[in-house]
Amino acid sequence: MSTYVYGIVAGSHPALPDSLVGVGDPALPVRVLKEGALAAVVSDAPEGLRPKRRELLAHQTVLAEAGADGCVLPMRFGSVAPDDSSVTGVLAERTEHYEERLRALDGKVEYNIKASHVEEAVLHLVMAENPELRGLAEANRQSGGGSYDQKIQLGEMVAAAVKAKEAEDAADVRQNLESLAAATSVGPESTGWLVNVSFLVDRDSAARFLEAAEDLRKGRPHLELRVNGPLPPYSFVEPGPAAPAGATTE
Repeated sequence: MSTYVYGIVAGSHPALPDSLVGVGDPALPVRVLKEGALAAVVSDAPEGLRPKRRELLAHQTVLAEAGADGCVLPMRFGSVAPDDSSVTGVLAERTEHYEERLRALDGKVEYNIKASHVEEAVLHLVMAENPELRGLAEANRQSGGGSYDQKIQLGEMVAAAVKAKEAEDAADVRQNLESLAAATSVGPESTGWLVNVSFLVDRDSAARFLEAAEDLRKGRPHLELRVNGPLPPYSFVEPGPAAPAGATTE
């Protein structure tokens, strides 16, 4: 049977409860595979596993339990190896990498920040900040709406101004929050978001980070700012010794 991997811990990590179960229906017992100075938190992998709510919660529960007494390197939902020996083989092969990550991520959590523009509010803002746009809009209004070419010109100018504002606001969000984080990781681009960044934050500094995010939200009403966390540091498992914790990863 294949092996489902929840996360990686130090070999000296406190024992997990014997009653801990993970994914599957019925839920499968969680166990620990040790290899040298490392260990993997695993269970058997159920057949036909799908990212249903129950399974996602089971994955998160195991990570929360493992992370309660020490650092855990979380694996993404659905991380499956062919068998136990494949897991211990990876631990042996990448011991230096995982030990570095455990040291770097100890006592830290991840917060993901997504931001998008409130359409009407940002349109008002770019018009207020751009006299040329206001002048052209007013000229069109006085001429009964303007010609087709004038309407196209105004639309293109507004779109360019909004695009520039997106870049400006994305840099603004990162600049205000990066100083409160140990590292950042830029998430994949997606339609609708001008910012999708994960921040690695010391647990002791989390309140200050959240306060800064709230100040950003209140001070920029044209932005919709969403904070997701605290999360296990999913976005920071992979950077190894060649990319220190302070680095930015794409």
